[in-house]
Amino acid sequence: MRLTILGCSGSVPGPGKAASGYVLEAEGFLLGVDFGNGTFAELQTRHDPFDLGALLLTHLHPDHCADFGALTVLRRYHPEPPYDPRAKRLPVYAPDNAPGRLASLYAPNDVELAETDLSDVFEFSELAGHPVRVGPFEVTAVPVEHPTAAFGLRISHGGRTFAYTGDTGPCDTLDELVAGVDVLLSEASWTDAPERPAGVHLSGKQAGELARRAGVGRLLITHVAPWSDAGAILAEAGAEFPGAVLVEQGATYDL
Repeated sequence: MRLTILGCSGSVPGPGKAASGYVLEAEGFLLGVDFGNGTFAELQTRHDPFDLGALLLTHLHPDHCADFGALTVLRRYHPEPPYDPRAKRLPVYAPDNAPGRLASLYAPNDVELAETDLSDVFEFSELAGHPVRVGPFEVTAVPVEHPTAAFGLRISHGGRTFAYTGDTGPCDTLDELVAGVDVLLSEASWTDAPERPAGVHLSGKQAGELARRAGVGRLLITHVAPWSDAGAILAEAGAEFPGAVLVEQGATYDL
């Protein structure tokens, strides 16, 4: 598997940095994982967006799904698409309210919203707690703790396993999600402090503790907010899990 970082800025895009979005690649299949502000532009610098084989959305906060509206415009109105997007709908795995929420993101006004059905170009499926086959990947979604319905992802291919926390505060399901994975991509939005609100995000220390406790092979840190101290967050994570790496936009990681 190969992981490409389309964006890794937490909560909002930063200066010259897109919000959360990633591509996993194996056997020529491109699996999009989240699609936040700015990620569509980054995707186009590396791939034809029509080459996406499927898209996973961990939750529906804008920094993880805002560019879905632009993807909808492309699939509906590109004058020379390589195939008919209505005949080859893109599979989208997301929380159960995604069709309505994403229609609201796309529709220009209330009148058109009442008539908007994105199923002409997308095939929606609810994220499931049991393994599902998505292209060459086996994907399992696990509910995590966040102010909206949110999931972490465990993805396997060719004997290797990758986990992505999505956005979450500390919770028991995280240990289940990441236990023994080869590579963990973990959010770490801020430094550790007792006044941080519960059930929202992980600190660098908490991400490192999770990786150590779960016995993961590698720890990649993402989703650092533009106003947070990235160096301090990485230092916290590295103190708990030596060798932790802060991902960079545009970088690729062989898993």
